[in-house]
Amino acid sequence: MTTAVVNNLSNAYAADSGLGATASKEDANAADRFLKLLVTQMQNQDPLNPMDNAQVTSQMAQINTVNGIEKLNTTVKSLSGQFVQMQALQGAALVGREVVVAGNQLSVKDGAAQGGFELASPVDSVEVEVLSASGQVVDTLKLGAQPTGMHSFNWAPGKDMPTNGLSFRVKALTGGLQSSPPPLMRASVEAVSTSGNSLQIELGNGKTVPYSDIKAFS
Repeated sequence: MTTAVVNNLSNAYAADSGLGATASKEDANAADRFLKLLVTQMQNQDPLNPMDNAQVTSQMAQINTVNGIEKLNTTVKSLSGQFVQMQALQGAALVGREVVVAGNQLSVKDGAAQGGFELASPVDSVEVEVLSASGQVVDTLKLGAQPTGMHSFNWAPGKDMPTNGLSFRVKALTGGLQSSPPPLMRASVEAVSTSGNSLQIELGNGKTVPYSDIKAFS
């Protein structure tokens, strides 16, 4: 590598030090550090075994790649913020509506309650037990064989049955083996809020769940 090339790179380093108007401060600092090290490396190289142009080009490509990744990360962060804002607008439209989320609470409204469950595969039979606030079984629903997917059920309390603090559990039977499918509950949406990079849904039962946890809405 000739002295003229080294001097040209030194001049490039000096010029790049003042590029703050066209590049971010972080990118400029990274480029400054790289060029300073590269110029120092060439000035102190073995004159009998100097760096060739391919080596310099390779190192320049590396710093450009790093700067490109940093700019890409900045762009992704900006898009992520915009995505959360879009979610907030969508979430606001859910206020006052009912959603289906993971949970086992049962709320009696207009003399009836609705719950659900999700099956990863078909089962021979499903049984839903309605539980009182103390955990006692107050009623049992036998739903028979069910296919894969989300399912719902309706329950109406009988005379003298409790209507507050209710919950339920689901039991499935397949080939003589019992399993406990995840329960799903219905709840009204009271408000939406943003926390960091996620949208939170505030439910009428006092719980708060991520927007991504909503299985369905009506």
